[in-house]
Amino acid sequence: MNSSGKYAWTATVGEKGQIVIPKQARDLFSIHPGDTLLLLGDETRGIAIMPKSAFAELYQTVFKEEGGTSEK
Repeated sequence: MNSSGKYAWTATVGEKGQIVIPKQARDLFSIHPGDTLLLLGDETRGIAIMPKSAFAELYQTVFKEEGGTSEK
């Protein structure tokens, strides 16, 4: 395991625009065939890939209701 917790891998984009996530990355992040991934893009910073299950946590963080009420 990398002691800093930071990794770098390469992937090649195929003719159909598909990429293969390296096995070490799939194992490290428990990505399995059939899993849905969320891709977040920023024209300046690049692309982030995360499991769809992490979206619920991200959504709650971004749209957290303050004081138990929501503004509409």
